[in-house]
Amino acid sequence: MSNADWMQRDLRHVWHPCTQMKDHEQLPLVPIRRGQGLWLEDFDGKRYLDGISSWWVNLFGHANPELNAALSQQADTLEHVILAGFTHQAIIELSERLVALAPPGLEKCFYADNGSSGIEVALKMSLHAWRNLNKPEKTRFIALENSYHGETIGALGVTDIPLFSETYKPMLQAPLRAPSPDASLRREGETCADVARRAMAGMEQLLQDHAHEVAAVIVEPLIQGAAGMRMYNPIYLTLLREACDRHGVHLIADEIAVGFGRTGTFFACEQANISPDFLVLSKGLTAGYLPMSVVMTSNVIYDIFYDRYETLRGFLHSHSYTGNALAARVALASLDIFARDDVIVANQARSLAMAQALAPLHDHPHIHHIRQTGMVAAFDLVRDKANGTPYDWRERRGLAVFQAALKRGLLLRPIGNVVYFMPPYIITAEQIRWMVATAVEAINEALAAPASDSAELGPSIA
Repeated sequence: MSNADWMQRDLRHVWHPCTQMKDHEQLPLVPIRRGQGLWLEDFDGKRYLDGISSWWVNLFGHANPELNAALSQQADTLEHVILAGFTHQAIIELSERLVALAPPGLEKCFYADNGSSGIEVALKMSLHAWRNLNKPEKTRFIALENSYHGETIGALGVTDIPLFSETYKPMLQAPLRAPSPDASLRREGETCADVARRAMAGMEQLLQDHAHEVAAVIVEPLIQGAAGMRMYNPIYLTLLREACDRHGVHLIADEIAVGFGRTGTFFACEQANISPDFLVLSKGLTAGYLPMSVVMTSNVIYDIFYDRYETLRGFLHSHSYTGNALAARVALASLDIFARDDVIVANQARSLAMAQALAPLHDHPHIHHIRQTGMVAAFDLVRDKANGTPYDWRERRGLAVFQAALKRGLLLRPIGNVVYFMPPYIITAEQIRWMVATAVEAINEALAAPASDSAELGPSIA
């Protein structure tokens, strides 16, 4: 069967995520037959380099033989068992390995099924801990402007991207919003660290005014991903940790997208030398193979719930597939690759190759604010580079780049006017150069074309 055949079958019954389905009247779906390494192949035989790790999850390539073998072996032994009252070897070993890698003090692992669920766990755990400490008034949360933490109700409540949250406002608890430390907000003469300190002044004021009712502050360390890869200086995290301690507020680090080496260290928090009260991980946790998340926390938090007589003091959140053995085993195999191949060090060379490939783009008339943190790089598409005037989102230039890149065999997924790269860790320097050069070709084609006539369908294909 051809791509067209599979697309027709898909559109009869499948409702796709983060998609205005009417788009597919003009924008063909891409049915994928197989994956191998960096490449995806459709049913017509066309190949695409996966420049975004299939929504930021894939670490070591598609159909990785080592991960496949671990998964197969586990499937022959135990596919799943209830984690309430039972346990299994893979989840015990994974918890031990994560604790050994995590920032100091994070000694307990609570598992869920996906990133949004992990955020829900951390929010609930923080609020419940304060309740157990006889401070039931501490029920609010502080999140950054332009934050994204997921799309379940609790997670959406601390997400500040109207595209996702505006429709559901009646269902959401309104958080307190702190200024973003986004380095692109630099004023004349400011450094990235200056922006972080200026943003921290706003956070400090919120904590002074509201700490008595705030359970936790939640942030995406170093990179605000879905906001358009907004990057900031680690000093913000250092100052935030100090402020949360002074004001008696928990700190939740959402490393769902930025953990497992994306920022140049295994965990982004390492670059600020801090330990959050809750560290939320997903996406790269299983190297893109299976849905799983984990909330890591301290023995101090754990002990607040530990009670012989009162069941309701315990944390009763649950998921049917919590601690799934298949997911845990492939996560362990991924950690084995990290250790054996010294991936974090190897990624330094890949990051340098990406920076070198991006350097000539500083002269491009419609590319602005090139930025990079570790294995994540991004830039903005602008109409006027002199003053950074962006394209109107109604023109859907990002969608045009997406289409032009696919035509050339490259999978990108711009966020509005932001083009970003987040490839798997098996990419070579030569492939990085091809990826960036091909993206520029796609951008040139997309910006030369007339604006899209489907503006009513939405601003983003994030």
